[in-house]
Amino acid sequence: MTDLRREFEQAAEDIQRLDTRPDNDTLLKLYALYKQGSEGDLQRTQPGFFDFVGTAKHAAWAQLNGVPEEEAMRRYIALVHQLLA
Repeated sequence: MTDLRREFEQAAEDIQRLDTRPDNDTLLKLYALYKQGSEGDLQRTQPGFFDFVGTAKHAAWAQLNGVPEEEAMRRYIALVHQLLA
C-alpha cells in the first residue's frame, strides 16, 4: 500500500472526528473526492428523478471525471485537513 493511499484512508477515518457537520456543498465535495480517489471515474447510471440526494451525489462525482485518482486523493486529504484545523 502506498503512502498516499494510507494517508487517504487515514483522512477518511479522521473526518469522522469532526465536531460539527459540514454544509451540504462540502459534504458533496468530500463524497465526490472520496469516490473518485477510491473508484475512479463514475461508471454508474444516474439515479431516478425523485432521488434528490443520489442525483446531487452523482452530479458531484461526475464533475470529477478525468481527474486522476491520485489527484483526487490529494484534494480529499487537503480538504479533510482544512476541516479539522
